[in-house]
Amino acid sequence: MKSLLKMLFVAGVMVLSVAFVQKSAQATPMVASWYGPGFQGATTASGEPFNMYDYTAASPYLPFGTQLQVCYQGCVTVTVNDRGPYAYGRQLDLSYGAAQAIGLYGVGTVDATVVGYSPSYYGYSYY
Repeated sequence: MKSLLKMLFVAGVMVLSVAFVQKSAQATPMVASWYGPGFQGATTASGEPFNMYDYTAASPYLPFGTQLQVCYQGCVTVTVNDRGPYAYGRQLDLSYGAAQAIGLYGVGTVDATVVGYSPSYYGYSYY
């Protein structure tokens, strides 16, 4: 009986925490740009090869494996796998493929919402 009560308690806490995260997720405006040509196949900061056609992003502070829904003229979900951008005032660098999918052809302000996180993304926890 005790184990059943423990299991129900844990399940209830999980449901409440998921509901809290979904309610608290809100879009954050970020100045974004894109990168691709010249970096194709290069090793990213996470250790994986860069593919300019994948939906990935570079962030100076978000952990590798963070999934963001990024919206401009359209929306895509990208995974943070690199560090950057290195241009002053920019907070996010999208891969060429992700930028094209949302209609970002230069520098612009996008709305970004964290939608997921993989703590063991390529063996890295935070950096």
